[in-house]
Amino acid sequence: MADRRPARKALYVALFLGLAALATFLRLLPMQDYGAVATDPGLTLFGIPPRDWPAPDFLLCLTLAWLVRRPDLLPAPVIAGYFLFEDLLLLRPPGLWALVVLLATEFLRTRTPLLRGFGFWLEYAIVVLLMLAMFLANRALLAIVMMPQAPLDLSFVQFIGTVLAYPLVVAVSHYVFKLRKPATGEVDVLGQKL
Repeated sequence: MADRRPARKALYVALFLGLAALATFLRLLPMQDYGAVATDPGLTLFGIPPRDWPAPDFLLCLTLAWLVRRPDLLPAPVIAGYFLFEDLLLLRPPGLWALVVLLATEFLRTRTPLLRGFGFWLEYAIVVLLMLAMFLANRALLAIVMMPQAPLDLSFVQFIGTVLAYPLVVAVSHYVFKLRKPATGEVDVLGQKL
């Protein structure tokens, strides 16, 4: 019987890269309507009207959600390589955000066996704390090297949006892409531990 694990892993890596490319493409689209007026001028977040809210970082949500569920299907070079590519494409300091994401994902990868037994809400709390640490580390590193940054209120609105988007990404990953956490002690068809 042929081993299907490398084919399945390659399929999920290709799916991740396709979804990541779609997320990056959507971030590059000029979707702002500068002539539009906010429908409710009283609705603001930190003084920012809804039409100016930055989009959540769906790629970060996707990466963390997939890593918590199946870290074996998302190798570190794929994560680092794609985030470096995105840094270059979005004109961010090359490698800084990629390094922050890689360190966070490897921290999470080492705790995957512990996360298997947790329910969604505890997992969500851990991921939110990790996202906050990533957000603060990125801003601190940019401040140390005196790089221009987005205003703090805009960055915080994007952080809030990313935190709120995580459950949606987890639901899509679970129900659409059939990506779930393996149970403790679960084995594949060859008897190897997942």
